[in-house]
Parts: sequence; structure tokens; C-alpha cells
Amino acid sequence: MATIRTAGEALTASLCGERFSVSYLVAGSEREALAMATDICFEQTVEFPEDLVPAGRIREDIVGRIERFEPVEPGLFRASISYAVETAQADLVQFLNVVYGNISIKPRIRVERLSLPECLLSNYPGPRYGREGLRALLWQPERPLSCTALKPMGLSPRELAEQAYQFALGGIDIIKDDHGLADQAFCPFEERVERCAEAVARANRETGLQSVYMPNVTGRMDRIQASARRAKALGAGALLLCPALTGIDALRLLAEDDTIGLPIMAHPSFGGTIVTSRENGMNHAVFYGTLMRLAGADATVYPNFGGRFSFTREECVAIARATKEPMGSIKPAFPAPGGGMTSDRVAEMLEAYGRDFILLIGAGLHRGGSDLAMNARRVLELFERT
Repeated sequence: MATIRTAGEALTASLCGERFSVSYLVAGSEREALAMATDICFEQTVEFPEDLVPAGRIREDIVGRIERFEPVEPGLFRASISYAVETAQADLVQFLNVVYGNISIKPRIRVERLSLPECLLSNYPGPRYGREGLRALLWQPERPLSCTALKPMGLSPRELAEQAYQFALGGIDIIKDDHGLADQAFCPFEERVERCAEAVARANRETGLQSVYMPNVTGRMDRIQASARRAKALGAGALLLCPALTGIDALRLLAEDDTIGLPIMAHPSFGGTIVTSRENGMNHAVFYGTLMRLAGADATVYPNFGGRFSFTREECVAIARATKEPMGSIKPAFPAPGGGMTSDRVAEMLEAYGRDFILLIGAGLHRGGSDLAMNARRVLELFERT
């Protein structure tokens, strides 16, 4: 006769006992903040009124658990809440749902940090190449890597390919599409990729270097993988994706696809509202560092301090730190600060980041005159001299 287990017995058997933790900043009086932290425990799991949750295993193990609650400053508290790893399983979308699903709609709650056990991290391969793999691919074992974007939107594939050729001739490691380049009538995706990839390959043959062209494959979900595979077939050496536009799981999808197998750079477009509020959203390091790396980004772009965006030095350095802090077997990713960078910032960025970052400089390479190859060489020479 088959053994019939109660719901409580089945739940107990399916839980390993491991939990992951999320540190939230909660604004309000101590009483309000503690009530909000308690609400998070239920809202992010059972989404059921506390008084209706039955006693037993669901209340004890499935409902979030406040592990620590402490003041940060007047009117602001930190609540560390743990969740059973099975509430997220091996599903990045559900993991994000548990971390910040319904409560993202509520005010004065901000995700500050994630603490993830190995049993959860093991579900995610993370970056395929990571820092060491990307250095090996580009034949650059020591110095910071360099990257530029093909600009401006409105140029033809032939004109962008000439830019790509000049930048590769000057030794820029990664020549990427600007994130606004898609499959527009004035610059079709397939023609652009073919011309730019060929131009970079031609420059590599002349210089003996190993620059790569990185097309933007951000677009409709049902076309992203096909675009990535086509880009690889046309000679692209890496891919650019805007995960805040496509959904972060699209990044994981590309990173885990062995038929593609190219390095991926995550672009920050559309992610600003997630990080720029002091009371809502996510900490900069969590979103641009931890989550992009967890999803499989080999490099993550974010606005550097002192550029045309509002990120502080502290926030930027924290992102870079998150790209390399221990995360089980997940490889470190490259931080790629950009946004209005110029060559006179190189020394300052080396001081802030060390040698393990990607200098992303776009329009700044055009300000030195029409000889883009020479402008690129000047920037790379700064690495050597600084």
C-alpha cells in the first residue's frame, strides 16, 4: 500500500535547510520599519495575510525570516531576511521575484546586499569567460582592457565599419555597437555585423593584435538567440545586451547557450530607475555587479563617477568590488565604467580600479581629430606610462 504523506511531511522532505539572505534598507520609524520588514517576509513568499498562514512548516520554513534588524541612521533601518533556497529553485526569474517582486511596488524598501549559499550559486554557471578568459581571448594578460562604441546613430554600415577598422588598427580591444544600434532601415543589423566584423578582422591581420567586434543583439525576445547565432556566424567576437530592456534572464539564456559561446557585455540602458533612488530599487553593486555576473555577463557597463551621469566614486568602486567578490565557482567579471570618459581620466581610473577594468571611451576618441587609429594609440600609451 502506498504511503500517503501529509502536506507538512512533503514540504519537510523537499527542503534542504539552506537559506539565502537579502539585506534591505527600510525607511521610517523603528516601529514602521519593523512592521515593513515583517510584511516583506510574507509578501515575498506566501503573499498571504499573516493571520491566515497556518502554524507549522509553511510558517516556519517558507515564510521569510528576519535574521537581523538594526538602525543605520535616524529613520533608516537594515533588515536581513532569509528565504529557503527552494522558494527560488534554479530559476533566475523566480529568484528575482523572491528578492524584490511585489515589494518593488511598495515605497521605502531598497535591496542592499545578497548573501547566496553555494547550493544556490551552483545553479548558475555565471560568466563563460570571466576576467581571465576575456584577457586570454584578447591576448592582453596584464593591462586594463579598452573598449569603444561605434557612433553616432545614423551612419551607414560601411561608415561604421570604417570606424571599426580604424579603432582596431589603433589597438582598441573591444569595438562595440552603440546600444542604440539595432536593425534600423538606415543601418541593417546583418549588413552592419558582416562589414564591421570583416573590418576588425582585416585590422587584426595587419596589426597582429586580437581586437573583437561586439554587435548589439538587444531586441525582441523571440529573436535574441537567432541574432546572436547569426552575429557569430558573420564573425562577431562578442555580444552586447541590455538586460534591463530584455529582462535579465535573456542574459542567462545567451550565456548558457553553447551554440553561441561568445563573451557578453551587459549595458546599463533602462536600468537607471532601479538604482538611482535612495529609498527604492537596488544598490548599484547588487544590480550592476552581483546580478549581471550571476546571470552570465563577462563584463558589465555602468556610468563612471565624474562623467555625465550621477554615480559616485563610492558606488562605482562598490560595483567593481561586486564583480570579483567570492561567489562559489562563478568567475569574476570585468567592470566597464564609461559615460563621458576621456583620456585625461586614465590615471584616476587606474587609481580607483587597479588594472582589472575595461576603459570604455566613446566620443572622447573622436575629439582628438579625424585619425581615430592615432587617437586610440594615444589612450593605450597612457596605460603604459601611468
